Amino acid sequence: MSLDKKERIIVPDENGEEHLFEVLFTFDVDQTGDSYIAVVPVEQADDEEVEVYAFKYEETEKEDLTLFPIESDEEWEMVEEMLNTLADEELDS
Repeated sequence: MSLDKKERIIVPDENGEEHLFEVLFTFDVDQTGDSYIAVVPVEQADDEEVEVYAFKYEETEKEDLTLFPIESDEEWEMVEEMLNTLADEELDS
Protein backbone atom coordinates (compact mmCIF):
# COMPACT_ATOMS: atom_id res chain seq x y z
CA MET A 1 0.00 0.00 0.00
CA SER A 2 1.41 3.38 -0.93
CA LEU A 3 1.47 6.13 1.65
CA ASP A 4 -0.49 8.59 -0.47
CA LYS A 5 -3.42 6.24 -0.99
CA LYS A 6 -5.90 5.91 1.84
CA GLU A 7 -6.96 2.45 2.95
CA ARG A 8 -10.65 1.73 2.44
CA ILE A 9 -12.98 -0.94 3.73
CA ILE A 10 -16.55 -1.98 2.93
CA VAL A 11 -18.91 -2.29 5.89
CA PRO A 12 -22.41 -3.76 5.51
CA ASP A 13 -25.18 -2.13 7.54
CA GLU A 14 -27.99 -3.92 9.40
CA ASN A 15 -29.96 -4.16 6.12
CA GLY A 16 -27.05 -5.79 4.28
CA GLU A 17 -26.28 -2.68 2.20
CA GLU A 18 -22.55 -2.14 1.72
CA HIS A 19 -20.93 1.22 2.46
CA LEU A 20 -17.38 2.34 1.61
CA PHE A 21 -15.33 3.82 4.45
CA GLU A 22 -11.89 5.40 4.63
CA VAL A 23 -9.71 4.17 7.48
CA LEU A 24 -8.50 6.97 9.75
CA PHE A 25 -6.39 4.77 11.99
CA THR A 26 -6.14 1.45 13.77
CA PHE A 27 -4.58 0.76 17.13
CA ASP A 28 -4.02 -2.14 19.51
CA VAL A 29 -4.34 -2.18 23.28
CA ASP A 30 -1.52 -4.28 24.69
CA GLN A 31 -3.19 -4.82 28.09
CA THR A 32 -6.30 -6.44 26.59
CA GLY A 33 -5.04 -7.61 23.20
CA ASP A 34 -7.99 -5.83 21.55
CA SER A 35 -7.70 -3.97 18.23
CA TYR A 36 -9.73 -0.91 17.22
CA ILE A 37 -10.43 0.84 13.93
CA ALA A 38 -11.81 4.33 13.26
CA VAL A 39 -13.39 5.05 9.86
CA VAL A 40 -15.32 7.79 8.05
CA PRO A 41 -17.71 7.44 5.11
CA VAL A 42 -15.78 8.02 1.87
CA GLU A 43 -18.28 10.64 0.71
CA GLN A 44 -17.48 12.68 3.86
CA ALA A 45 -13.71 12.08 3.92
CA ASP A 46 -12.80 15.55 2.63
CA ASP A 47 -15.44 17.47 4.60
CA GLU A 48 -14.37 19.65 7.53
CA GLU A 49 -16.81 17.90 9.86
CA VAL A 50 -17.21 14.16 9.49
CA GLU A 51 -19.02 11.44 11.36
CA VAL A 52 -16.43 9.01 12.71
CA TYR A 53 -17.34 5.37 13.28
CA ALA A 54 -15.25 3.17 15.55
CA PHE A 55 -15.26 -0.58 16.02
CA LYS A 56 -13.36 -3.27 17.83
CA TYR A 57 -12.05 -5.72 15.22
CA GLU A 58 -10.38 -9.06 14.67
CA GLU A 59 -8.48 -10.10 11.57
CA THR A 60 -9.27 -13.46 9.96
CA GLU A 61 -6.94 -15.72 8.00
CA LYS A 62 -8.07 -14.21 4.68
CA GLU A 63 -7.11 -10.68 5.78
CA ASP A 64 -10.79 -9.89 6.29
CA LEU A 65 -11.93 -7.95 9.33
CA THR A 66 -14.69 -8.94 11.69
CA LEU A 67 -16.11 -5.78 13.29
CA PHE A 68 -17.73 -5.61 16.72
CA PRO A 69 -19.61 -2.67 18.28
CA ILE A 70 -17.89 -0.79 21.08
CA GLU A 71 -20.14 -1.20 24.08
CA SER A 72 -18.32 0.03 27.17
CA ASP A 73 -17.78 3.64 28.20
CA GLU A 74 -14.12 2.85 28.92
CA GLU A 75 -13.57 1.68 25.33
CA TRP A 76 -15.30 4.78 23.92
CA GLU A 77 -13.15 7.05 26.10
CA MET A 78 -10.00 5.31 24.86
CA VAL A 79 -11.05 5.67 21.19
CA GLU A 80 -11.97 9.34 21.72
CA GLU A 81 -8.58 9.96 23.33
CA MET A 82 -6.86 8.43 20.28
CA LEU A 83 -9.00 10.58 17.95
CA ASN A 84 -8.09 13.71 19.91
CA THR A 85 -4.40 12.80 19.81
CA LEU A 86 -4.58 12.24 16.06
CA ALA A 87 -6.42 15.54 15.52
CA ASP A 88 -3.82 17.39 17.62
CA GLU A 89 -0.96 15.82 15.62
CA GLU A 90 -2.57 16.84 12.33
CA LEU A 91 -3.02 20.42 13.56
CA ASP A 92 0.64 20.57 14.61
CA SER A 93 1.93 19.35 11.24
